[in-house]
Amino acid sequence: MKKVLLALLVLGVLAAAAAGGWYLRRERQISAFAATPVTLPQAGITVIVPNGTGPKTLAKLLADAGVVTDPELLYLFIRREQAGPKLKAGEYLFEGTLTPAQVVELLASGKVKVYHFTVPEGLRAEEILPILAGSELKLDLRKLEQLAADPRFLRETGVPASSIEGFLFPDTYTFTRNATEEQVLTKMVERSLEEYRKADAQRKDGVKLSLLQAFTLASIVEKETGQPQERPRISCVFHNRLRQGIKLQTDPTVIYAMRLLRGVYSKNITRQDLETPHPYNTYTTAGLPPGPIANPGAAALQAALHPLDCDDLFFVSRNDGTHIFCPTLECHNAAVEKWQVEFFRNQRRQRTSGPN
Repeated sequence: MKKVLLALLVLGVLAAAAAGGWYLRRERQISAFAATPVTLPQAGITVIVPNGTGPKTLAKLLADAGVVTDPELLYLFIRREQAGPKLKAGEYLFEGTLTPAQVVELLASGKVKVYHFTVPEGLRAEEILPILAGSELKLDLRKLEQLAADPRFLRETGVPASSIEGFLFPDTYTFTRNATEEQVLTKMVERSLEEYRKADAQRKDGVKLSLLQAFTLASIVEKETGQPQERPRISCVFHNRLRQGIKLQTDPTVIYAMRLLRGVYSKNITRQDLETPHPYNTYTTAGLPPGPIANPGAAALQAALHPLDCDDLFFVSRNDGTHIFCPTLECHNAAVEKWQVEFFRNQRRQRTSGPN
């Protein structure tokens, strides 16, 4: 009997030793696997981890995508590190050279893949929405257009108008793949209102513009010049004309009015356009138009609420992106003669005379 017990004891010790040896070998194997880097393709590998994905399914998903080499060892590593509850769903970009341990670390960080798009200053809403739809977010253009004119959505986002025009702030935006049309437009409106609050904090004494009027004037300033240093002075001209009851007579509003009236955008203005009555035509209608004609940036908003001190009532393009400013009609007419009549007359002469 004693011999039997002794034999069983010896077998138990041997089995335990064997198990211990197997366990140590397995641990070394897992550790070696977790520390062995994998060089991924130059473009990287994008993997979408759905909500509710368990460690075993995740390990297979990553192995099938080529991010790791062994799904079983990755699963065992996740279990050993008790990392399962920390792993987050989302779209991930794996690039460069990564060890499985680094892969798990990335999944635990929640640093999902992001997408960017940039909206330049001074574009109209009809130009901006296709930029969003054409981005890698793949937003639905029709839905964007519907939201841009949806009174309820506009009211909820804080737009004080019947259109989103003017409130799609020009900037570079970053979103994850699952961003919705509502979320993107809401973020852009929030940015515009944030910049308005900054500009409003520096509002000049005596400037009585409402929020909508500020965006409206800022959009006109934005369209009138691409020169940052000119914006406060152009704003001053418009403030002076508003104060004296003089029509703004700014060409960008005519272009916008004709777009609304005819459904076609054209930069070429005719005399008939100037004389066509429309709420947005500041040659026929006094004061500011009903709303913005484009989407202004921060500098234009600041200029609208903090114009330069000046006596100017007119400005004329030098045809190089800058302007001549005048306080009187006599000065203005002289500037028009020089920079519009004579300038283009000389241009025509040079074209017809040809090279010497």
